[in-house]
Amino acid sequence: MNNIEDILQYIDNLMFEETESNLTPIEKTILTGVWQKQAYSIIAKNFHCSESKIKQEAAKLWKKLGQVLGEDINSDNVRSRVEKKYRVSQASHSGDCLLLDNINIGGQFIQTNNYRQEHFKPPQPKHQTPIIDLTKVPELNYNYGRNSEVTTLKEWILENKTRLITIYGLSGIGKTALTLKLISEIKTEFDYIIYRSLDHLPQLITLKDKLKQFFSQSQSNPLPEIIDYFNSSRCLLIIDDVDNIFQFGNLAGQYLTEYKDYSKFFQQIATSSHQSCLILISSAKPPDIETLEIQNKHTKTLHLQGLGKDAKAILREKGLKDEDKWDELIRLYQGHPDWLNIIILTIIEFFNGKVSLFITANDDLFLGDIEALLENHLERLSELENKVINWLATQNEPIDIFQKPADFELSNARFLQIIQSLTRRCLVEKVLREEGVKFQLNSLLKVYLDMK
Repeated sequence: MNNIEDILQYIDNLMFEETESNLTPIEKTILTGVWQKQAYSIIAKNFHCSESKIKQEAAKLWKKLGQVLGEDINSDNVRSRVEKKYRVSQASHSGDCLLLDNINIGGQFIQTNNYRQEHFKPPQPKHQTPIIDLTKVPELNYNYGRNSEVTTLKEWILENKTRLITIYGLSGIGKTALTLKLISEIKTEFDYIIYRSLDHLPQLITLKDKLKQFFSQSQSNPLPEIIDYFNSSRCLLIIDDVDNIFQFGNLAGQYLTEYKDYSKFFQQIATSSHQSCLILISSAKPPDIETLEIQNKHTKTLHLQGLGKDAKAILREKGLKDEDKWDELIRLYQGHPDWLNIIILTIIEFFNGKVSLFITANDDLFLGDIEALLENHLERLSELENKVINWLATQNEPIDIFQKPADFELSNARFLQIIQSLTRRCLVEKVLREEGVKFQLNSLLKVYLDMK
């Protein structure tokens, strides 16, 4: 057992069979490090947390694994004990069995359609076993909270029979992680589940060909169109990074010329009668989807925002101190998982994990490497969006939609269109007041623009 991925998979299966829980990200990091004979200090650096936190989690892991294996386990003997257990399991099987590969999501097994030879048997779902392909899903290091969002999505899909769902929000906010958590809870409701990303800008015809190959693998007579599979079977299709097929330098959600057929494809899914669901994941809300939502009850959009108090799990896992200051830290960085992880690294490296010291030391909101992430959003803006957003950065109070600067050579209608585009990008936020709706710039983006 030299391949660390196989090792982690085997241990994960053992743990699940005995405890019905999977290895956490920090446990996987500890096992990987120990297997490679790394010191706890190196493992802590790799996981961006304190060494004491790694030692605490390792002690819990060895105890838990020891109960599963029925032996005393520590960092010195875990490798030999696991390999011995593995050899015994090999000998107890009369031959190889062909199994579906597994992906662990939200503490549950999800079987994909990657076949390989193994000697251990994963737990089987209670109901039907769908054909699942999550091989293109990026590796995610956190899966916290989001219970209310999962409940909403389950209601839309299972009760309301929603055909098209768009999950949008700032990059790194947890849209993909939320979708994977959803899959872990509804996987037995579908015959097929497949995830694909538009990261490499595939033409629609290419994507459709790949999807048809996947759907037809268990059918003797392949069907001509994707919508035919959506009709004949219960399919869940997730398309990530939809914003990659939108234009730079234009208003939000304007498709690149050679990718406009995607809009028609999405419309077909939303308006055709079938028993399946398409989930789109994007950093911006496409206007054509917004129109569909108004016209069609089977289309929904979910604006994903920060984790709120659930973000404490990230701080706790990284071993941060001063828990009484965690709420303030989460509020400052809007419960955004990626932003918090960046700041946590700074707190550990320069403030010994003490949140109170970090907050006290910063008169202005510290951004650090968050600046590069914000700049990625700004690079997409049109010239007029940039002009408006820089003006918004100078405003200390939320603005009225008619509060347009006198020197802006824009009609009220055009100004409203730009504000609407910026809200679709999640860069401008709506604020409800007694006198009506007002708008303000995202607070971290305001700090960044003030610094530039």
